[in-house]
Parts: sequence; C-alpha cells; structure tokens
Amino acid sequence: MSTRRRHILIAALAPTLASAPACALAETTTAIPVEVANELPGASLRGQGRLNVLLMHVYDIRLWSPMPFTPETFTRVTLALEIEYARRLDGRLIAERSIEEMHRQQPLADTQRERWLALMRQAFPDVDAGDRITGVQRPGEAARFFVNGAYRAEIRDAEFTRLFFGIWLAPQSSQPRLREQLLGLSS
Repeated sequence: MSTRRRHILIAALAPTLASAPACALAETTTAIPVEVANELPGASLRGQGRLNVLLMHVYDIRLWSPMPFTPETFTRVTLALEIEYARRLDGRLIAERSIEEMHRQQPLADTQRERWLALMRQAFPDVDAGDRITGVQRPGEAARFFVNGAYRAEIRDAEFTRLFFGIWLAPQSSQPRLREQLLGLSS
C-alpha cells in the first residue's frame, strides 16, 4: 500500500477506532513543553491518551492547563493540546480530517468550512514521527499553533477555537475514550 493511501486510510478510519488505554503511555515524557510553559504559566498535565488506528500508533496527545476545569467548562479555560506524531502524515490531510471533526459537532456553512480549511492548511505542515503540533486555546478569542515548539499560526475566531478543541474535548468527539483520558474521566 502506498504511503499516501495509508495516510488517507488512517484519516478516514480514525473516528471509528478506539484509542489505546492510558497505561500505554507510561513511558511518555510529561515534561512541560517550552511553548506551553510560555503560553500558560503554571500549567500542569491534566490528561493524556494515544490514538491507534488499525493497530497503528498515530499520535500521543496531552492536555495542559494552569487550572482544573470540568468537561462542561473546557471552552472557557485557557489550555493546550500537544500532539506528538508517531508517523508521517500529510498536513493537508490533518486539516481535512480536522474540518470533518468540527463539522461533526456542528454543521458548517460551505464558505466557513472552506475558509477554516484554508487557514488550517497553512497552520499544519506535513509531520514526521516525533514531530509535535501544539494548539493553545484562548477562549472566546483565538487558537494559536506551534510546531516543534516554534510559533506557526494564529486563527482569531472564537467559533473556530471552540470547535477545533472540541474535536477532542466536546461530548460529540469521535474518540470518546480518548476524550475521557484527556479529561481524567477514565481510570
């Protein structure tokens, strides 16, 4: 199977497959990334999980916040989601999958969908194993993105920000087990 076809398959099947248990991350480093420390002084790790698709490790994800919050209030808290990729993925496919997951939470007008997709295509580069994309939620204001610790882009749109972070944290997430792990709801 070609690399491109494998990436498309991973992106297409991700919402239908379960994430790995939290114990699978026992060896993952939990040192606070520099961009998180700079953007969210006092932040600590709130939860973490792993996404596997067809038994392939796709990424590990960590949720950072300077203060505790409830699942219902995630949209009102400054937080960061750090994704560390385990394999090469095309940035365009990351953006396309993200817009599909955002649309899953709330129907999007075609013009809004296309505008946000274009912004994410600029924000998300192709990634290799070990690369990290960190998104920082500024509630009601913007989403800031960092790649391997370096600032990459900011999308100043409150609705985009809410729906983007909702991919992982909203009740409509296609990965409910991963959501539970990030929010500390599973044991």
